[in-house]
Amino acid sequence: MKLPITDQFLWEMYNLIEKSRTAVDFVFSSTYGKAKILRNYDNPIVDKYKKERGRKEFSKLIYYLKRKNYIKIQRLKSKKAIIITKEGISKALKASFFMLEKVKRKDGKWIMLIFDIPQAHKKARILMRSILVNLGYKMFQHSVWISPYDVSEKTEKLLQMHSLDNYVKIFLIEEI
Repeated sequence: MKLPITDQFLWEMYNLIEKSRTAVDFVFSSTYGKAKILRNYDNPIVDKYKKERGRKEFSKLIYYLKRKNYIKIQRLKSKKAIIITKEGISKALKASFFMLEKVKRKDGKWIMLIFDIPQAHKKARILMRSILVNLGYKMFQHSVWISPYDVSEKTEKLLQMHSLDNYVKIFLIEEI
């Protein structure tokens, strides 16, 4: 399955950030910290998409990403910089799940995740289910999800990024 150009762009931006530091730290870092990572439009990802798509198409792509709140354009040290937002990181990670080949655990064990998010946080529950579905989990009961895939690291990263880890318990089980 081919990813849309917007998802490809966001995913490559996310990978660039990951190489220098964790994406979560980047989103919440100071303006100076962001400036060190994404100076101007002079980074290889932006250059690649400008060349591939042409200046006009690239401008449309940037406009669309800004309108969807996936990126922000900010002045950092008197230069413009593209900054990927929390929503952009989520979208990039979601896109990566489609590219990801799901590999079953070699030890044959399953990951079981149990969550208890209060009724008052309905959006968080919806987000939690969306994350679990994207990672390949299947619902065992309403708040009990299981997966034979090796996705525990990605699960933990996403839960921390969305501040859902306080509501979740993760278990490694031998059989269902």
